[in-house]
Amino acid sequence: MEVAASELKQAVEGTHGGTAKLIETVPVSESYQGKPVWEGVVHVFELAGHPTATKCYAWSSPVEGSPKRRFYAVLHTPPIASPQDAIRAAIVQEYRLKQG
Repeated sequence: MEVAASELKQAVEGTHGGTAKLIETVPVSESYQGKPVWEGVVHVFELAGHPTATKCYAWSSPVEGSPKRRFYAVLHTPPIASPQDAIRAAIVQEYRLKQG
């Protein structure tokens, strides 16, 4: 279940400030050692008024065991240069958080 672009826009603006404008949606599939890890659509927003980024990548994923969704808003700043980079960074961050 995907969420509306307007909800992702709110997540981007609420997390990072500035004004977000949707410029494209990109289907992304990420796998690790040949196994799928994530598949979905990343929304790419132009970001005006942010001090370091002109774009932001946003998507949501279901929270296990809950009807709620988690929203992600990853800035287009080095080393993040694409929707795929944003997905990979989020996966790595979640893995590290689970490892403690």
